[in-house]
Amino acid sequence: MSSSLRSWDEPEGLAPRGTLIVLAGRGEHAGVYERFGRRLAFDAYRVRALGDPAADPGVLDTAAKLLADESLPGPKVLVGSDTGAHHAVRLAADRTPGVDALILAGLPTGAWTAGSWEEEAEARTACPTHQGRLAGDPEFRRGALDVTPELSEPGLDRVGVPVLALHGTDDVVSPLDGARKAYAGHPVELVTFHGGRHDVLNDALHRTAAATVVLFLERLRLSSELPLIAEGLA
Repeated sequence: MSSSLRSWDEPEGLAPRGTLIVLAGRGEHAGVYERFGRRLAFDAYRVRALGDPAADPGVLDTAAKLLADESLPGPKVLVGSDTGAHHAVRLAADRTPGVDALILAGLPTGAWTAGSWEEEAEARTACPTHQGRLAGDPEFRRGALDVTPELSEPGLDRVGVPVLALHGTDDVVSPLDGARKAYAGHPVELVTFHGGRHDVLNDALHRTAAATVVLFLERLRLSSELPLIAEGLA
């Protein structure tokens, strides 16, 4: 497994309800998602966070191994932020075994350039706590959002699992209109956050975003259990 892997597990005594595998975006590393990981783990979901696939190609191999790991409970959900969202879609579109659903946060749809670190921090998140963390994080790569990713169509037409998309209405890195166009014509549940910026999972509304994720996961679990319930009642 990759040395960049970070893990958060359910509280002792609780049965795990599923596994989330997080793919970070440009400039990020697995530890950036500690707050998200701890919150989802509190709700008994196991979280495995990985780094930026563009900076570490081994991330995608690690993700595939986690999806195949039978010791991790299902449903298994790929969570991608920024360019990590593109990589998550491609893993699902390529029919990588083990993907039960996708959660896409701040899917990038074009180029953006910051004039300064202050502008990048403001574009990423309105949460002062997260801005402070990024500013003092030696592993975080400033200026990474200025590098325009070589992105083709993400392949949503080849994805056969449920998809939840999270996007901020004030995302200047990936404006909402562009994201809507990317999702148009696909069975994607798009949830927008008023005033939200690019790093939706670590923005000022991170609690609301996490709650939205949990509701999606619980519906996913319920839909997978329904046939078993029906069979038991037959």
